[in-house]
Amino acid sequence: MDVQEIASPEVRKRWAKDAWMRALERTAPILRNPALTLPILIEELAEKFGAAPALIDDTEILSYRSLAERANRYARWALDNGVTAGDVVCVLLPNCADYLALWLGITRVGGVAALVNTNLVGAPLAHAINVVSPRHVIVGTTLGDAFLAAMPQIESGARCWAHGGAIRDFPRVDLEIRINREAPQLARDLTLTLRSPALLLYTSGTTGLPKAAYVSHLRVLQWSQWFAGMMDAGPNDRMYDCLPMYHSVGGIVATGAMLVSGASVVLRPRFSASRFWDEIIAWDCTLFQYIGELCRFLMRSPSHPWETDHRLRLCCGNGLRPDIWRAFEQRFRLPRILEFYAATEGTFTLYNCEGEPGALGRIPSFLPQHSQVVLVRFDVESEMPLRGNDGFCIPCAANEIGEALGRLESNGAERGGSFEGYTDPKATQHKILRDVFVRGDAWFRTGDLMHKDDRGYFYFVDRVGDTFRWKGENVSSQQVAETLTACSGVVEAVVYGVAVPGTDGRAGMAALVVDEHFRLDTLWRYLAEHLPRHARPVFVRLCEAVEVTSTFKPRKQQLARECYDPAATADPIFMEDAANQTFVRVDADLYARIQRNEVRF
Repeated sequence: MDVQEIASPEVRKRWAKDAWMRALERTAPILRNPALTLPILIEELAEKFGAAPALIDDTEILSYRSLAERANRYARWALDNGVTAGDVVCVLLPNCADYLALWLGITRVGGVAALVNTNLVGAPLAHAINVVSPRHVIVGTTLGDAFLAAMPQIESGARCWAHGGAIRDFPRVDLEIRINREAPQLARDLTLTLRSPALLLYTSGTTGLPKAAYVSHLRVLQWSQWFAGMMDAGPNDRMYDCLPMYHSVGGIVATGAMLVSGASVVLRPRFSASRFWDEIIAWDCTLFQYIGELCRFLMRSPSHPWETDHRLRLCCGNGLRPDIWRAFEQRFRLPRILEFYAATEGTFTLYNCEGEPGALGRIPSFLPQHSQVVLVRFDVESEMPLRGNDGFCIPCAANEIGEALGRLESNGAERGGSFEGYTDPKATQHKILRDVFVRGDAWFRTGDLMHKDDRGYFYFVDRVGDTFRWKGENVSSQQVAETLTACSGVVEAVVYGVAVPGTDGRAGMAALVVDEHFRLDTLWRYLAEHLPRHARPVFVRLCEAVEVTSTFKPRKQQLARECYDPAATADPIFMEDAANQTFVRVDADLYARIQRNEVRF
């Protein structure tokens, strides 16, 4: 079946239904055995798949048997070093096969592995460690300098271990596990169940310090089995994973879904557009995990001789925008794209199995949880859901924008999802909205604005806080950015609101990466034609590149902080000049006049 045939609506609809049924079939048995966690399942799979490759990196190939053995050695190490149920061990390692073996071993004996973002330095790194109060911290040798620099700010008295090489006088955990080959003897009173915490994953938004979210053994196993069903994974599959392993997508979804299926995972240290197709072919991969910006980077790359000469049958991820969806699919001859929406601490997941461009997914009517997700009207100024005269939230109509809420578990007949919370109790309570539709109900606030069409497809609009108000109207930064990227000469766009003296709300500002075809007067005419007056960016900043987080999200907070002040950056900044239908350069004099409220907007 060729790509054109696969793209037919009938085939897509049939494949989508099959995907849902496979996922349901794989996840249904999980709760029947509350003691079967992923680390224990890996031991069982080692008996079944033996020498078959499980994890592949630059230095080694771990078979299923060797992965189980390595994880057991780390479990033995954890017990020998006093790790008991609930104790936290921070893991600060780059992507590698040993990364997964390490946290599987720690969680096997009841420990909780906190997977720390490897891009953090200084105060943010110290904060990530302090908020989980670890008993041990394991640091990869390539991250040693960053860790040592942050040490004076780390409040925990945790014992520090090196991995992969020397760091000061830290003992080497990877050498320690070579000494003792015995399988761990678990204490009889170890009450480890599916509901026990396994991991602490950090929120990866673009603003504020990260929060550490609890992830239970149940969620780890559910994510693994559900995505295995959705992707129809099997022993002949090989996943290409270049996403960070401290993140839920790169570290659990991409790896867990393959392992529970007898498949293998190729682990890369980072994404490289120039090496992507060489490595896909070299490792004969059949699947790859993406984030939307990864796809955009590939689309901007020069043509590669092997970009259509591959065995890829599916790519899975989130954030693939509608403006490049079909072009991405067709250029690289990708038979299927499985887009999904989820949050590390969220209570629900949406899946776009039909390949509907830009959609997050929809929930089939035959699923019992179809009523567990709802959109409610939202007040941009208060950044809270609107309530009616009766005090309850107001559901959105079709195509109306609102905040997505997920129903939380209750003792009633209708059960919702489980929100396992953060290490910070106040942050946990902040995410729960109560008395939403009836007294006593509770819903999880996603902080994401969406709309749902009359076919049931959900579409992402913006993050709460990224939508701003200008000239009395709400402006979606995401929608404006999508409009901008369709303009001639604009390669990339990030949109955000900035304060202007003497005005209400926030004016729109766009940070643009442009090419040789870009013209400011062309941009002005394009915006006048495609956007209402209130949504057009007042300020434009031209950048060589937009700085992003480790998961390719633009650092909007930094851009908004630098605002339109020409002294804050070497990037040229321009302000709309409607009278002359173009943009003019913001220099020190114009900036001062704006601050003195001498410029009308």
